[in-house]
Amino acid sequence: MAESGTITIDGAALAYTDHGGDGPVVFHAHGLSSCSANEQAAGLIDADAIRGAGLRLIAYDARGHGGSSGRPDPADYTWDNLADDLLALADVFSPGAPVHAIGVSMGTATILHALTRRPERFRSVVLGAPPTAWATRAAQAAVYGELAAAIEADAAAAASMMESMPVPEIFADTDRPDPAPAVDPHLLPAVLRGAGASDLPEPRALAAVALPVLLLAWDTDPGHPVSTTERLAELLPDADAHVSRTAADVGTWPGRAAEFFATRG
Repeated sequence: MAESGTITIDGAALAYTDHGGDGPVVFHAHGLSSCSANEQAAGLIDADAIRGAGLRLIAYDARGHGGSSGRPDPADYTWDNLADDLLALADVFSPGAPVHAIGVSMGTATILHALTRRPERFRSVVLGAPPTAWATRAAQAAVYGELAAAIEADAAAAASMMESMPVPEIFADTDRPDPAPAVDPHLLPAVLRGAGASDLPEPRALAAVALPVLLLAWDTDPGHPVSTTERLAELLPDADAHVSRTAADVGTWPGRAAEFFATRG
């Protein structure tokens, strides 16, 4: 039986759902402007599959997203700061044992920052839709800055603009849900600027992360280019990568993640 609640960390009440299970903990970290409920609706996470693999799923909303509170300070939403939240949650829900984690986009970046700082807190991770990084990051950061300024000028028009942004080609002919941003409009500029000020960890730090990693990319999305996944696969010593070129194949991600975690304790 799923149980929901909040835990206050550094001034933010972080909303979580404990989906139950008796095995090692798996954390789910969602993408920018999304929330755990939206990603379950989109089929990016499956609590039944995780429990069926003998694991315990904790899905949480990043600060300022979904049911979690936040402050209008961009520094709160940098990927490095979001990693602090993940590590604090791991210490609450699994203080005596390392955890698994599955991320999507911003959630993937959050996990990578946490990994490079405290690798001993993790058993294995699944990293979905790795975002722009390093050489491709500046252009994406500029987009976030423009969106933040537009929201401050006209929140309603900017929110509509975000909802109408083009979807990756592989999802164009599907009924995949594309919900409105799960962020309060008065926080959204800070959330976007925090993302724009962020990047993935330095390659040298990633090359030192030795635990098992499954990388899952989808094609045709410039905000989540396959090139990031390919570079991560080169850097991370124990990484396997899979690139989805159809929406149907993206639908296999929850099962792939559950199987990957189950074989790694």
